[in-house]
This record gives sequence, C-alpha cells and structure tokens, in this order.
Amino acid sequence: MTTELMMVIAQENLGAHIEKEQEEEALKTCINPLQVWITSASAPACYNLIPILTSGEVFGMHTEISITLFDNKQAEEHLKSLVVETQDLASPVLRSVSICTKVEEAFRQAHVIVVLDDSTNKEVFTLEDCLRSRVPLCRLYGYLIEKNAHESVRVIVGGRTFVNLKTVLLMRYAPRIAHNIIAVALGVEGEAKAILARKLKTAPSYIKDVIIWGNISGNNYVDLRKTRVYRYESAIWGPLHYSRPVLNLIFDSEWVKREFVAILKNLTTTGRQFGGILAAHSIATTLKYWYHGSPPGEIVSLGILSEGQFGIPKGIVFSMPVKFENGTWVVLTDLKDVEISEQIMTRMTSDLIQEKLVALGDKIHFQPYQSGHKDLVPDEEKNLAMSDAAEFPNQIPQTTFEKPQSLEFLNEFEGKTVES
Repeated sequence: MTTELMMVIAQENLGAHIEKEQEEEALKTCINPLQVWITSASAPACYNLIPILTSGEVFGMHTEISITLFDNKQAEEHLKSLVVETQDLASPVLRSVSICTKVEEAFRQAHVIVVLDDSTNKEVFTLEDCLRSRVPLCRLYGYLIEKNAHESVRVIVGGRTFVNLKTVLLMRYAPRIAHNIIAVALGVEGEAKAILARKLKTAPSYIKDVIIWGNISGNNYVDLRKTRVYRYESAIWGPLHYSRPVLNLIFDSEWVKREFVAILKNLTTTGRQFGGILAAHSIATTLKYWYHGSPPGEIVSLGILSEGQFGIPKGIVFSMPVKFENGTWVVLTDLKDVEISEQIMTRMTSDLIQEKLVALGDKIHFQPYQSGHKDLVPDEEKNLAMSDAAEFPNQIPQTTFEKPQSLEFLNEFEGKTVES
C-alpha cells in the first residue's frame, strides 16, 4: 500500500472516529439525568448522604444523577464548599451538582426530593408554637413541589424532629403527589438492631424484621415478635438461610422490658454525633428499596398515610410494616400475630392526631396521653398496661411534653425517650 493511499484511509478513519464521538455526545445530551434535590443541605446528614447517592448503589450504576443543594442564603458559602467536595469525588454517575438559594427556583423538574430537618434561629417557647412553626415551611414546600417538580416526583422525609407531622403536612399542601410522599423509619430500626446484636454478640446485619410502629420521632413502639437472627452461633446451626426468633434467644425477659428500653432512651444523647451518618444511610437505603425493591421476604418499616390498616385511624402518617416492589410499597396486612391492643393503639395515635390538630390551629393546647399522674389511673388500667407491656415488652414511648425555652432545646428534648 502506497503512502498516499495510507494517508487517504487514515483521513477517512479519523473522520469516522470524529463522527462517532459527536454522535455519542449528542446521545448524552438526550439522556435526562435523575434530578435529586436535598433541602436544608447544610445539615450534617446531607454531607454523609451525598457520597452514598453518588456511589451508584441507590439508583444504579447506569442511572446518571444531578444533585441540587437547596438551603437559605446564609448557608451559601457552606454549600459552595460542599459542591467542590462532591465534584472531587469524580463519580461516574454524577452528571452535575449545583446549589439553589432562590425559593422560586426550588424543586425545578425534581424527580427525587429529600426533606431534611430545617434549621432556624427563631426562638420558640412552647411546644404548640413549635408545632405550628412547621406549617409555613411545609405549605411553601408543598406549593413549590406542585408547581415546579416533575409529575412523578418522589418525596422522602427524614430527620429526627416531627417526621410524621412534616410528612402529613406535605401531603396536605401537595395533594397531587401525596401518594409519593413517605417518612423514613429505618433509623429507629437500625438502632434497635444494633442493641440486639450487642446483646446476642452477633452482627446487626444478621438481624431482620424489626417492626417500628407509630411516630418515628415521637411515641413509637419497637416490635420484636417477628424479628429473626441469621447465622447465629449457638447449639443449633444451619445454612445461611436458616434463622431463629430473637425473643427465643434472649432468655432474660427483664432485659427486653427494661434495659432494652433504657438503652434506646439514651441513644439520642450518647450517639448524637453519629446522627448524620445514620440518617443518611436510612434515607439512602429507603430510596434504594423504593427504586429496586426490598429484599424478598424481609419486613421494612415505613411511615405512610394510614388508610385504616391494623386498626390505625385514617388520615395520619404512621410507621408500619411494608415491602417494596415494582417501584412502590405494599402494606403487609397479612402478617399473623401482630395485632395491637386498643390501649396501645390509642397511646400511639393520640400524639400524632394532636400534633396535626395543634399545627393546623384546630386545637389550642397539646395534651399528652397519660401524662404520668399515677394516682389518677385506676387499678384496672394499671393491670391492662402491664398486660400490654408483656405483649409489647420492647415498647419505647417517646414524648415531647415539656415547654422548652428555645427551638434548639426543644429539638434536643424531642429526641429523648421516656418510659410511660
């Protein structure tokens, strides 16, 4: 082959290569990345959430994402630093990362919205004022989601304060996509699994099917009646799919009734510095299940709008057992032996109903259910409460009854747990 002919062929090859590259670039511009918005992006949970979202584990390695960090103007410098760190990850699934501090631009064409705890410097002197202070922001978010977000947007509410209340308010002010708004309960579930794992001297990941009932960041119950442990080293051994009921392995029932409750009560104070890691992992795992389905046969706790399942009053957001499949969730109403007594149900739903009524202005004062005046409780109810405690030996009621002097103090107090 002559040099002249080789040069002609080389020129043709170069032209074909350039055309192919241009076609690939054109195809990339046609691909619409998944638009992910994170509110209150200056919160610690956001810092821990971004590496998980950009790892490809949540939406898949073949799904490109664009992240928008949404917060107020005061947090702009912090958000800019976060953008640089996110770009430094050089993630193959991250198309772009940007910030937004203009309210009118919020949630533009969003496919996924992660709602974290909002930060505010406004002082709130009563619990009632704090409940009502959630309404304006949720009303604003609801309006902007309805106006700007994609019609198939999915909204996931996390954090550690008034999670159920914020979720039900968003549903109220964004009715068009209310069916796609959920609250994350896997954080409480993870804490309970870790405590059980330390007691049984095993790994938390080997413990499955812990059910969280009720108010995720308030009056809730951890139900161990369906909980099982896998790969447990004991006299009875089996293959990887073999499991045993946790309650059959914890022979000290008093530990379940007392110490288990006490440890969970202290978690919010001893482990607060790790709250961002746990919140981020819980949100990411819930999103992963939402898009790709939960593990077959595994029970997942999720805060959703009640339609009367399990005798739960309609119209409140309540954590209950579900499974994820085909891009949605299914409430596991066919579970056996998970009936909840009327007294326990009332205790769990009373605060949620009152929170909603007080926030919307339909009730002036928040009155906690069974505020602890033992002398006013008749003997019959005392016996009934003990019976319920035996049925739910792992009950963890959490309350927010005192009136703090500032919002920061209130947020600290709300996360704590107390025994009724």
